[in-house]
Amino acid sequence: MNTENKVRSSEANQLLEKVVKVKRVAKVVKGGRRFSFAAIVVVGDGAGTVGHGLGKANEVTDAIQKGIEDAKKNLIKVPMSHGTIPHDIVTEFGGAKVLLRPAAPGTGVLAGGAMRAVLESAGIKDVIGKRLGSSNPHNLVKATLKALSLMREPRMVAKQRGVELSKVFNG
Repeated sequence: MNTENKVRSSEANQLLEKVVKVKRVAKVVKGGRRFSFAAIVVVGDGAGTVGHGLGKANEVTDAIQKGIEDAKKNLIKVPMSHGTIPHDIVTEFGGAKVLLRPAAPGTGVLAGGAMRAVLESAGIKDVIGKRLGSSNPHNLVKATLKALSLMREPRMVAKQRGVELSKVFNG
């Protein structure tokens, strides 16, 4: 039993967990209303890996735990260069539209709630983010993760095009 706790605690130390939103949901039944909770959670290691999850349960803590477990199953790797993202990107998910731009060192994370949680969990230090559509936290998290998953490193793009990276930047 002690070894299981040690394994879990070492995993918890590696992944940062952020609760984006907790919603109370009511189901109307014969005797009145039954309340349950839905939690959107973002986890990341602060070094380029991030994921999101949704947990639903009758208690808030159980919903958050379920969200964390779901988020650990949906991890993606994010390319970063010098603490920021490699290029501008605009993506949509549902009604949410997200704009991400690289920023100069020292700028920080300029983004709102749901986007900020994703970007900070991924370990991105300097970025400018703007939501252009819906403010629904579910769709904002998914749109931000979609944008981060579509990022490509300059090295990979140069390799696909058959061009040396030094020639692109020097000439």
